[in-house]
Amino acid sequence: MKSDLSPEDVAAFFTRSDGAYLFARWGRPLAPIVFGVEDETLSVIKGAFEAVCHLAGHEMSETDSELGANLMVFFCRDWEELLDVPDLDRLIDGLAPLVARLTDTGANQYRLFRFDANGAIKACFVFFRMDDGLSAVPAETLALSQVVQSFLLWSDTAFRDRSPLGQMEDGRVILRPEIGDLIRAAYDPVMPAVARDPSHALRLVARMDQHRPG
Repeated sequence: MKSDLSPEDVAAFFTRSDGAYLFARWGRPLAPIVFGVEDETLSVIKGAFEAVCHLAGHEMSETDSELGANLMVFFCRDWEELLDVPDLDRLIDGLAPLVARLTDTGANQYRLFRFDANGAIKACFVFFRMDDGLSAVPAETLALSQVVQSFLLWSDTAFRDRSPLGQMEDGRVILRPEIGDLIRAAYDPVMPAVARDPSHALRLVARMDQHRPG
């Protein structure tokens, strides 16, 4: 069965607003940690990580040998709270200017990636400011959406017009099938961890077609 996404569709997910094609996936097991939530929400977020890792065939680990935790998720009520997190300014260069910019723009979420020497993802920092809008979003929806967006280096415009999630008739929110197929193909061991040529999108579509049942 052929993919529901064309090569042009796939290329658009990794073509940034400046026109550059840039794809990257994680080059090491995920070792996530979450700050600022209750245990119930923590289990929901952990479940989302486990589900997407299983889909991709990617590993999770208790710790990262270099960083301890390599995917850090922070929930706060005000961006200024980040300045009080011990050692966060050592992990994120320019933390104070970033907090000022997020405050000035009224943002309620932000993601920051770090990369290894080959360009694969080695760390990701996800920040949420729980304003009225985000507080109204069910924890399952928020968790799955952000895990998916942290799993690959998507374009800055990838989900501007359409969420990676879809809704079932019974109201359950799930990962859109074509996005799941794309993530699975992106983590196929034969595919590169980093790509900068748009022809990479053709290879992704070919892997998607191969993985889908006939």
